Amino acid sequence: MAQSMFKGLGVAIPTPFCADESLDEDALARHIDFLREASVDFIVALGTTAENPTLTPDERQRTVDIVKSHAGNIPVVMGLGGNSTRAVVEELKRTEFDGISAILSVAPYYNKPSQTGLYRHFAAIAEASPVPVILYNVPSRTGVNIEAATSLALAHDYPGKIVAVKEASGRLDQAETMVIRRDAGFAVLSGDDSLAHSMIKLGGDGVISVLGNVFPREFGTMIRASLAGDITRASIIHQHFSALYTLLFRDGNPSGVKAALNILHPYFGETLRLPLTPVTASTRQELAANIAALQ
Repeated sequence: MAQSMFKGLGVAIPTPFCADESLDEDALARHIDFLREASVDFIVALGTTAENPTLTPDERQRTVDIVKSHAGNIPVVMGLGGNSTRAVVEELKRTEFDGISAILSVAPYYNKPSQTGLYRHFAAIAEASPVPVILYNVPSRTGVNIEAATSLALAHDYPGKIVAVKEASGRLDQAETMVIRRDAGFAVLSGDDSLAHSMIKLGGDGVISVLGNVFPREFGTMIRASLAGDITRASIIHQHFSALYTLLFRDGNPSGVKAALNILHPYFGETLRLPLTPVTASTRQELAANIAALQ
């Protein structure tokens, strides 16, 4: 295992909105309290699940402030990335990082850079960032894969600066290559809840999770059992979540997790900002049935 503070269960939080689509500060605070009391290992704000592209700069800052004020001693990771290297570097210069343990920086999207372009993009971010960087590889959203060799080269060339990768390519062979060849201190984290158990068995270090919002204590138990080598216990819990792995993403993310949270905690609304829309009635019904069965 890599020696990193980013191990175990990280939770990528959704942004709760009121019915008028304004930021629901009370629901956000209550959700962070819920995650803190469940002893998650770190919290990721302003990631994909947060509907980050729809938030204004003031809303992003307010979100981070609330998360930090309620997280206690739990490390807070902030999403900060983009497809213009210069713009990301400028944002890094303007941002206040007090109370932030790292940034999660997504691969540039839409313009589909080469591996050389990806390397230079993240190298510039590493050089400009005052806090460690977690690479975020999610080809299904960005249109480009950060190959294992590129992630490993970045981690090797920027030790202590590029400290982890959220690997959401769905390719266990790619994750295994990084686990085998990485330098000490570089963590390989699953970006897919359904693959977290398998990736840890290959030597990975944990997960940045959506499901962890809903069942943080139970899913955290599975992750920690996997890390401890208690494969039997972890496998049983993993199987219990098999339906939710699919249902939470059937109608898009964070549509599914907002519905699930509303079922469990009515204070957390299901409002989303366009172009995202709520889950269908049938999906919500299935979510409710599966959540009830797990309680």
